[in-house]
Amino acid sequence: MGANTSQVSELSDNPSLKALVGKESISENDPFWNQLISFTFISPTCSGDSKLLEEAVIPLAKILIENNPRTGNFGALVRIFLGRTKELKISTECQDQLFIWQAHNALFMIRCLLKVFIREMSEEELHLQFSYQERAPGSCGETGSEDLLEELLSNLVHLIVEVPLLDITYSILFEAVTTLLVFFSYQLFHKEILRDGIIYQHIMNGRCLSLTSRLVKTLLYNFIRQEKCPPPATHIFEPKAEGGLLYGLASGVASGLWSVFTLGGAGSRAGADQEHNPLPLSNQSLLLLLVLANLTDGPDWPNPYRQAITCFRNTQDTSSLPVEQPHSFQINFNSLYTALCEQQRSDQATLLLYTLLHQNANMRTYMLSRTDMDNLVLPILEILYHVEDRNSHHVYMALIILLILTEDDAFNRSVHEVVLKNISWYTERSLTEISLGSLLILVVIRTIQFNMTRTRDKYLHTNCLAALANMSAQFRCLHQYAAQRIISLFALLSKKHNKVLEQATQSLRGRQADNTALPDYAQDLNVIEEVIRMMLEIINSCLCNSLHHNPNMVYALLYKRELFEQFRMHPSFQDIMQNLDTVIGFFSQRLEQAGSDLSVERVQEVIMKGAQALPNDRLKKFPELKFKYVEEDQPEDFFIPYVWSLVFNSGVGLHWSPHGIELFSMDSG
Repeated sequence: MGANTSQVSELSDNPSLKALVGKESISENDPFWNQLISFTFISPTCSGDSKLLEEAVIPLAKILIENNPRTGNFGALVRIFLGRTKELKISTECQDQLFIWQAHNALFMIRCLLKVFIREMSEEELHLQFSYQERAPGSCGETGSEDLLEELLSNLVHLIVEVPLLDITYSILFEAVTTLLVFFSYQLFHKEILRDGIIYQHIMNGRCLSLTSRLVKTLLYNFIRQEKCPPPATHIFEPKAEGGLLYGLASGVASGLWSVFTLGGAGSRAGADQEHNPLPLSNQSLLLLLVLANLTDGPDWPNPYRQAITCFRNTQDTSSLPVEQPHSFQINFNSLYTALCEQQRSDQATLLLYTLLHQNANMRTYMLSRTDMDNLVLPILEILYHVEDRNSHHVYMALIILLILTEDDAFNRSVHEVVLKNISWYTERSLTEISLGSLLILVVIRTIQFNMTRTRDKYLHTNCLAALANMSAQFRCLHQYAAQRIISLFALLSKKHNKVLEQATQSLRGRQADNTALPDYAQDLNVIEEVIRMMLEIINSCLCNSLHHNPNMVYALLYKRELFEQFRMHPSFQDIMQNLDTVIGFFSQRLEQAGSDLSVERVQEVIMKGAQALPNDRLKKFPELKFKYVEEDQPEDFFIPYVWSLVFNSGVGLHWSPHGIELFSMDSG
């Protein structure tokens, strides 16, 4: 990072910082504190810059850990910050940039030190670092009656919910959100899921409890607004003819403390790192929201933040509830929906969408009632289309979202009414015009085929097929390519079935000849036959419920009719094959009667007329295919590792490689 790198590396030699972490206590009334927090710095917003800063802070923080029990300087720094926060809202209204600037700097220093403290000590030991007071050498230190840790947590929450988001407050709001994330980061250092602790108690059941709904609402609005990091107010630190206190502090103090420099954020060098996180506050707010929502319930109380996310309502909803739900609030659903549609490239936005669809009935009803569902569904399909470039968790979330959406029959009908033109990201074939429903089928089938050749994950197969099954009764006017791909997938499964069957037969013969052990092909064969059965049920559901709406499906079925011959007498498929035989036989006879050498257009005309003539009672009715996503199949803390892996990989605020992170992976089975 050029000159900036050397400046960061020299922090450990800075006289003022050495005094802070040294062996001498510094009174809270000492002018030293005003000097200490008067420096110009922009918080790192990318992984590389954050790591450089952390490496520079480690030696300072370790010295402070050793000396703080005697000096209490860390607690003094916290109280200096708390003193500034009491007037922060008024300072914002008065555009008092000096006050906000110093409060930000104090919090930034606290956050940097906390990251090392949490890495080096337990929660109980951290609590003591807040309790130590200034004491003379050889005396017994006494701690104050106040709980400074709880006071800091409470003030951070108050800061987030009460200070408006403006250019001059952007940095301090970002620091407040990130500092809360740092407090919760003890989870990163433990292999087991943490279910209790001092910080947990304060956030879940302490003074912060009354602000639950306001905090959740503010974090959601930070995500909705997608505010970019404002440019640094460099003009503030330029000489002015009239002079002034702010310039005097900036030029006379900052230059003697920390050299004026920037890391990440607006105003730093252009490059990939800067572009990595152009919306740091929005991103951090969403991560904090997900962390809060996925905290485990207490022994005698539910997670209040999850309650707030579950029950919030639309600002346009004026109806009254018979029983007021705890921590409820109202938010603009249209703005939230728009932000969700625009941000699905990130794992955390997809996880938020899943959370709202699955847990908030008000939001789910609103989404399903939208007439522009393509704005939401297309980004989800694009995630699946680029499956090889996405991590498995992101793909699973996208599939679960589709499964939840396809539980609704109105959705399954409406996706076939939305016509799309020129889908640029779908490159396998030019699709000049296709319905959203047909595109959804194409992408899901492509995901199944990718899984069959690469990951071979049964969980992924199950979700894909369940979504297709939910839609099958509502298939309408399938694109010819979508119909072809359905039959092509069946052909691929048939080929795989024959291959496994042949391997099992050959192994059985070899075993009889030399008494060698027989490989267990039975399980593989059983899995393939389950998938084939599911595909046959999907095709059958389409034929039984909407045959006259889907001539392209009948055409594809007739074109590959020989594929189904081998399954006609198979005991696992005999019942379902009766309907397919009926349809194939009926239309084959109609085509024979129409003559030979028929054009494609003529064949389609015969099929369309035949679909109107085929009696409904000729096809056997089967139970409707309906699959529902059930979260109860997963433990309460299923998503906690996923959420913390997102926080860790965000590169802002948490960059250490702790003991537990390598074990953080969702069970995909």
